[in-house]
Amino acid sequence: MARGRLDQVDAMRPMKQAGVISTHVLTFFVPAAASVSTSAVMLLTHFSREGFFFISACILTYAYKDIAKGSLRRFYRRRFVSVAIPYLCWSVIYFLYLLPTSHYASGATALEHFAKEIATGYYQLYFLIVIMQYYLVFPLIMMFLRRTRDHHRAIIVIAVLGQVTLMTLMHWKVVPLLRTGWVREATPYAFYLIGGSVVAFHLDAVNEWLRRHVRLVIALTVAAALAAEAIYFLAETGVTTVLGSGNDPFQPSVIPFNAGAIACLYLLGVALVKPERSRRVRAAVRSGSDNSYGIYLAQMLFINALIWLGWAKLDSVVWWPLLCAATLVMVYLGCVALTSLLARTPLAVPLTGRQRQPWATPWPRRMASSTRDNRGERPADRIRGSRAARGRRPRCSCRPGEWW
Repeated sequence: MARGRLDQVDAMRPMKQAGVISTHVLTFFVPAAASVSTSAVMLLTHFSREGFFFISACILTYAYKDIAKGSLRRFYRRRFVSVAIPYLCWSVIYFLYLLPTSHYASGATALEHFAKEIATGYYQLYFLIVIMQYYLVFPLIMMFLRRTRDHHRAIIVIAVLGQVTLMTLMHWKVVPLLRTGWVREATPYAFYLIGGSVVAFHLDAVNEWLRRHVRLVIALTVAAALAAEAIYFLAETGVTTVLGSGNDPFQPSVIPFNAGAIACLYLLGVALVKPERSRRVRAAVRSGSDNSYGIYLAQMLFINALIWLGWAKLDSVVWWPLLCAATLVMVYLGCVALTSLLARTPLAVPLTGRQRQPWATPWPRRMASSTRDNRGERPADRIRGSRAARGRRPRCSCRPGEWW
């Protein structure tokens, strides 16, 4: 049975989606003359991809880590409704949306291209293909992690070593089977999927450690970012590409930064759901969380529209960092507006991953639930020792009908 909400992880969702959009905005709207500096920035914004899988695995595991064989049918039915159906719907939407500008030679060619996109995923939609691969083996992973509960540290160490080895082999192209197409397969993200699942088993302890070592986490993350950038510029200036390069989607040099960035994002989520936050901030965080799936799904509608309008040409009169920042805000808010609208239609679940909302509610219904419950308890109090004191777990963000 799925558990309740986990507020600080909810707060991570909209920030992670902003990172995904920023990567795509930099890809399409930065002038060629700034490609070097852009690639350096994108090296760090790509952590949102790994964060996507870490958060998805963590929340799903926390909600279903005690899943039994008899619950598998219900589990997969929910996954189908919340992931497979939106994936198919948005694949059709993007195919039709881009059809007027695609200039296919024939109808057969167009259908062939559509079938290929269904199999591999249009642009950002491949994330869903990867997470569905994880769903297929999820019950086996839960069985393994339950039986090895006392050896999770060793599992994490093995996962880290495996990730570094795999990324190194992929970067060096040592093994022919390591191919670019793996970006759409679960293997290169195994460490983040396994890591998210293991963290879910020890969420109380991880939460306590991170909150006690905030400065250390931030310092190590900054150091990892500087190291990754140094390796990038060594490759860019022709010194060496052994450790990394700008055109490599997977590099061992960014693994420490990815892990640190995910930890920092968690701490920022903790800060955003503190009880002293204003009602407006809490409502905005909750709205961003509820709309995050729709933001992810719809973002390329707005980016493609801006491309068709010649938005990138404004870099001749507007400094490109400002142009990209404005584009990020426009795309993000456009996605929020579209998702909020779609969530109030009969197509809410297949197009937004949200339960249908009444038209009379511009904000989510339970927008104050992330601060105090009816006994005045704070979320942090529920996380720290609530199981021992009251025999219940901190709330999780995996709600019925949601995909992660």
